[in-house]
Amino acid sequence: MLRAMKAAVRHSYGGPEVVRVEDVAMPVAGEGQVLVRVHAASVNRADLDQVGPRPGFLRLFLGLRRPRYPRLGSDVAGVIEAVGPGATRFKPGDRVFADLFPFGQGSFAEYVAAPQRAFQRIPDGIDFETAAALPHAGILALQGLRDRAGEVPKPGSRVLIDGASGNIGPFAVQLAKWMGAEVTGVCRAEKTEFVRSLGADHVLDYHAVDFTKGNERYDWILAADSHHSILAARGALRPGGRYVTLGGGAVDLLQGIVVGPVASLAGTRKAGLMLWWKPFASADVKTLTDLVLAGALRPAIDRTYPLDQVREALTDVDEGRTKGKAMIRVIPAEAAR
Repeated sequence: MLRAMKAAVRHSYGGPEVVRVEDVAMPVAGEGQVLVRVHAASVNRADLDQVGPRPGFLRLFLGLRRPRYPRLGSDVAGVIEAVGPGATRFKPGDRVFADLFPFGQGSFAEYVAAPQRAFQRIPDGIDFETAAALPHAGILALQGLRDRAGEVPKPGSRVLIDGASGNIGPFAVQLAKWMGAEVTGVCRAEKTEFVRSLGADHVLDYHAVDFTKGNERYDWILAADSHHSILAARGALRPGGRYVTLGGGAVDLLQGIVVGPVASLAGTRKAGLMLWWKPFASADVKTLTDLVLAGALRPAIDRTYPLDQVREALTDVDEGRTKGKAMIRVIPAEAAR
């Protein structure tokens, strides 16, 4: 008889209100898979995109009338519980973390099973919450500050992070400062001090200032979630500058895929959607964890929620209440020691 466990699920599309924590069958590690006991999982806007879904055409992949796969959650950190046949990279008791976005998700649960290649070991000195905050947003921030050719902002360059207080932005602000850039963060007024605390040299309240209409020009603009037309954002670049957007609605995606590259053919200012994303790439994971261990990068974790409050966590992120990451703590820290 299959054992049961608690997991966050949704059986229809909508807002966070459709998410429930229910008893489901505990997964089993299959061929080449590992079973992980989840300690912590963090919330990303990508999780909300799956709930919506956003943009609407994702139904073509997720299920037209209802989700084909009800489980949620990408970022995960935990301990190997069991290994399946042919899985040799890990042993029970190993601490691991992953971005399960390409592997069916399901981290908002007590256990998750996925191919062993999805996971990497958590370095000594990094706790479960820190590890769970890094995989999705941290990698997107790092790769968003590197173009397809491998170019990154140079020391002294002017970098603007649009959406500096959300899931990805706090990582991007810190990474751009580590690269030696002069950083401007864009956020809502009540989060300006938070963004300054991350190291931003300048902070703009997007309700009061539209950076695309000002006189300032930037060498690199990273939009965690598009709020401006790609042509307007491109106009805020210096010659040779880069505008990289990580997503948005259907129109934003279309502009990023079509309009940006076409406009980039004229002149040296480049703009477009980041299509070179490599989820949880080993070299980039090592860069992030090395920076964390060196004290040069810290995940901004605003609030921690128990598993049975996943819906509340998703709601807070959806409504912009959080500063940085919302964390789902499946096993309390004191119980994990």
